[in-house]
Amino acid sequence: MHAVTLSLLLAGLLLIAALAAYAWHLWRRVWARQQAQEEARQERQERLGGDLNILASSLLDEQLPLIEGAIRIKVLLDNYDRDLSNDSRCQVFHLLFEATTDVPTHAAWKALDKEQRRRFEKRFNELELQHKAAARTAARWLLDDGLKRTQPNA
Repeated sequence: MHAVTLSLLLAGLLLIAALAAYAWHLWRRVWARQQAQEEARQERQERLGGDLNILASSLLDEQLPLIEGAIRIKVLLDNYDRDLSNDSRCQVFHLLFEATTDVPTHAAWKALDKEQRRRFEKRFNELELQHKAAARTAARWLLDDGLKRTQPNA
């Protein structure tokens, strides 16, 4: 009976050791996956930050139409940093985005007749006259301060 008990104890210890090794293996996979996800998140943030820099610079250099630039900046800001997007200095981007939500895009824009396009373009011009200075100020702030304070290790 002593040999049977010793054998069962040894088998139990081997089973516990095997399960512990398997659990360790699974935890290592979890940690590796978490690290890969964090690296992907950081790369995404860097890419979005770079895209925001390009858009803000292009808006300031007038290489990008104001309305289009404001819409793109707003969407990227929402994905980059919700707090930064909601900063009062960025509200002009939200305002222009909301003011143009009913404007058709892509194929739907091409399908509009000339009169409908002119009405939208007239509204774009009015919005640009009304908000150009604020949009440029917001873009300058993003480049000078806003994006720098949200960058990792900055």
